[in-house]
Amino acid sequence: RLTRIIQRGSGAYARPAMRRSLASAEPHQRAVIAGVYDRLMAAYGPEGWGPADSAFEMIVGAILVQAVAWRNVEGTMGKLKEAGALSPAALRRIPETELAQLCYSCGYHNAKARKLKAFAQRLGEHGDDLEAWLAGPVEEVREDLLSTHGVGPETADSILLYAAGRPVFVIDAMTRRIVDRLGIAPTQRTYGGYQRLFAANLPQETAVFNEYHALLVALAKRHCVKREPRCGGCPVAELCATGRARADV
Repeated sequence: RLTRIIQRGSGAYARPAMRRSLASAEPHQRAVIAGVYDRLMAAYGPEGWGPADSAFEMIVGAILVQAVAWRNVEGTMGKLKEAGALSPAALRRIPETELAQLCYSCGYHNAKARKLKAFAQRLGEHGDDLEAWLAGPVEEVREDLLSTHGVGPETADSILLYAAGRPVFVIDAMTRRIVDRLGIAPTQRTYGGYQRLFAANLPQETAVFNEYHALLVALAKRHCVKREPRCGGCPVAELCATGRARADV
């Protein structure tokens, strides 16, 4: 259980730097974050998120999924494969207008075609060696990704976590919503503020970051929906300020 590992500051994740990080974290936030993970894992089981058929395809998906449902992305990925356009070199060769038509079902198809071509171009500058590029120092790779047209913090961190296997926590709208409702929002409600909240309260392990983010997405879809949270039956309601308040009404 993650709760016991964090409380002990030892065990599978007992790195000295992590012990210092956990010791400096706010106890209530740490307890809630650990408890949420354990309860979601018990309720849902492992989500098992990871790259598609390759790290490169995962990155293409991360770009295409911006502001659209994943089912739309799956259809577009299939069309790209059929057209022989799902490789860095192919994305650089294909005319942007043709690529945009293949991306039509993902919305903002013209913009996403430009983003895909920009990423393929940047990868080409690294000799199309994605593994070597992403294996560099995390902060340097992240800055390089962020300097690429169409890659923002969420997309960059998704690439680092899911394609590169680096311990970088991904913050999205669903994660922010859940954290706010739990009542443990950071003082600085910025992307970095939410990211530091998890980094300071979790073992610095890729597997934990990967699974936790996936579990939060599952929670957001099943219970902590955008308009009106479904607190009845929510596995973390007892730990959640919003869930407790709604139970008292």
